[in-house]
Amino acid sequence: MFFYRIIKFLLWLPLTIMHPTKIYGKKNLPDGKAILSCNHRSNWDIVLYLLHTKKKIKILAKKELFKNKLFGAILRWLGGIEIDREANDINAIKACMKCLKEDKHLFIFPEGTRLKDESMILGEIKSGMALIAIKTKTPIVPIWIEKKPRLFRRSVYRVGKPFELSDFYGVKLDEETLEKANQVVREKMLENREQK
Repeated sequence: MFFYRIIKFLLWLPLTIMHPTKIYGKKNLPDGKAILSCNHRSNWDIVLYLLHTKKKIKILAKKELFKNKLFGAILRWLGGIEIDREANDINAIKACMKCLKEDKHLFIFPEGTRLKDESMILGEIKSGMALIAIKTKTPIVPIWIEKKPRLFRRSVYRVGKPFELSDFYGVKLDEETLEKANQVVREKMLENREQK
């Protein structure tokens, strides 16, 4: 917790100047466990969110980001959970479930990667987040980033109302079922995008 506060303190002023950020709808964030499901525009997405929220959260992040020892250490202090996107990373899934069992917030980019084509609205939703949400019966909070962060342009995050994939609780989670759950996630995220 000490290192977490120090890192936030050191980063807050320069990044707030370079990347002014506004988060709307913070009242929609539950006090207990939640999965924060956000579209992914740039590597700054999670950093800017963390600097403007008081609650400490866990972040599911690709293992490549941990290769640099210094950056990897900072990411872990900020709550990073390393995941291998090329394999069924059971350890990462267990770490996510442990985090939710402890009533924490877990930040996930359900597309699994940055959306490099800015003409696209939202990429393909991967099944990992839905699986975790269903298994742990955790509400999902859709978060929408309006534009890719750019220097000195305000970044806007919109936090939507929580929803649950309760129709899938107790159901056999095969590929077809998870795809239906992914579609619900997609619809809720796009609905949140339209909220002003």
